[in-house]
Amino acid sequence: MGVAVLSFLAFAASQVGTPGPANMALMATGARFGFRASLPFVAGVALGKQLIIWPIGFGILSLAEAAPWAFQVLKFASIAYIFWLAWKVANLRLGAAAPDQRAPGFLAGLWVHPLNPKAWAMILTGFTSFMSMDTPTLQATATIAICLLACQLVFHPMWALGGDRIARAVAGTPAERYLMWLLAGLTVDSVLVALLGGESR
Repeated sequence: MGVAVLSFLAFAASQVGTPGPANMALMATGARFGFRASLPFVAGVALGKQLIIWPIGFGILSLAEAAPWAFQVLKFASIAYIFWLAWKVANLRLGAAAPDQRAPGFLAGLWVHPLNPKAWAMILTGFTSFMSMDTPTLQATATIAICLLACQLVFHPMWALGGDRIARAVAGTPAERYLMWLLAGLTVDSVLVALLGGESR
């Protein structure tokens, strides 16, 4: 009964820790502005997933039957945003930012996951595959919210720190351009996998 917590934690770790739009944004921010300056953005990204979890848990999916067009609009808006993000990553050059540039802050981070199809797919899988049908809504939603937040508090700072360290190693070298295009490709690929996976279920 309830939520299969350990199984869901393993699934959540595999999803939160692997490349995706949020992690690419975190890595790019860490690379451009440094780890410490990126921490407000990291916190926003981590908490932003809660903006999806709680509405889904308390019945937003029932709106899909009444207004399916709204979810299609959201889907294509999300795709457009992720492709724009990938383009920005691909053309980002590492190294210290200009003095007049500031790292994206907490509020900018809040909107990364609500516009991230991978996040939606991950949360929907949690509700449909790791809890029993008779689980109380509050219990199911709170468990999924806590598990995902715990994973994010571990992995999201690691991606920002990784960007910081990678920037120090490859900034200004021929490998820089290829690295950024690889990260952009992984961003797009993660979205396509999430969308195609959702279509096949």
